[in-house]
Amino acid sequence: MARIIQKYGGSSVADLERLAGVADRVCQARREGHEVVVVVSAMGNTTTELLSLAKELSAAPDRRELDMLVSVGERISMALLAIALRERGIPARSLTGSQAGLVTDESHGDARVVAVRPARLLDVLGRGEVPIIAGFQGVSREREVTTLGRGGSDTTAVLLAAALDAAWCELCSDVDGIWSADPRVVSAAKRLEALSLDEALSLARGGARVLFEDAVQYARDQGVELRAVATFGPGAGTRLTVQAHEPLGAKAVTGDAQLVKVRLGALDRDGAIEALRAAGARLRRRRGERLYVDVRHMHGASVSAVHRGLTVEGPCAVVTAVGSGLGQRLSDLERGTASLLEAGLWIVDQGAEGDVAWWELDRGQLDQGVEVVHRVLVLGQPTPLEAQG
Repeated sequence: MARIIQKYGGSSVADLERLAGVADRVCQARREGHEVVVVVSAMGNTTTELLSLAKELSAAPDRRELDMLVSVGERISMALLAIALRERGIPARSLTGSQAGLVTDESHGDARVVAVRPARLLDVLGRGEVPIIAGFQGVSREREVTTLGRGGSDTTAVLLAAALDAAWCELCSDVDGIWSADPRVVSAAKRLEALSLDEALSLARGGARVLFEDAVQYARDQGVELRAVATFGPGAGTRLTVQAHEPLGAKAVTGDAQLVKVRLGALDRDGAIEALRAAGARLRRRRGERLYVDVRHMHGASVSAVHRGLTVEGPCAVVTAVGSGLGQRLSDLERGTASLLEAGLWIVDQGAEGDVAWWELDRGQLDQGVEVVHRVLVLGQPTPLEAQG
């Protein structure tokens, strides 16, 4: 009997009908002989609605109180799912992040897990019950309720999979696996059967919405196999494996139009970068004294106010192609560059390293750039000049 973790996102438990479908899916896993641990997000738009209520009262709500408020959403989901499972004859017990043993630092709104103490979870499993855990939350060392930030339920599931030595961790959503590009942008995108966790991490950092960086990084570092699957439907999903895959070219292409370019000053550059990270910014790449920064996790001050040694140059957009060792194959970078130029797109900057090749474009040309690079590097079609012989 395999021990598995199943995480269900907000769309999977958006209403009672879908929640009942999740309960049926958990029952099916039990019938197949698996020992199941479930992690749930808040139902539908519950978190957004709770935040809106707080913003009606204050333009800058206290972060500790926000954590206390939004943690309610996952608790609703976990209790309702436990009730649904018991109604189906499956013993189940709901647990908060604190009760499940997730201990975090004191950073409200974007906490980092510092320890997982699964003793109570193991006790629940030992009694033959299905633990239903509220994702996205934990308890700080000061015994305060904390939340884990964007993708926190995925992170919860991966951390528990590592702590419980699970065979794999299923990330269940309304999308059937990982695709070679966003199907809403590239109609020719195809589902990937497998991807290494290194490749998946590069995709997440490149802006792929179906993957969350922290969860994938924990999985890679802890050796946890992930399976990205559709909650409802017969789709095969995508396996995200610990083992690296044989270099076969680009696997997928993604784009991010929500980056900011920042220039470092002459003094205390390390201090400036550390100040950005402390404020919640994510450093995506560095080109000399220029940084490409994801500011979606930032809290408090603006980028320019974080450190006097930083100058904001403005927003930017980057297309990223990902594949095992792709950054070492300059021919792929050159073909991607040629395809973009032949399509009439202006390349502001470009580079390659590790598993990625990337191109900075005008923000209004990002979707077209993703489609062009996908066609040439993933589908293997010739550039216009190559087609002419």
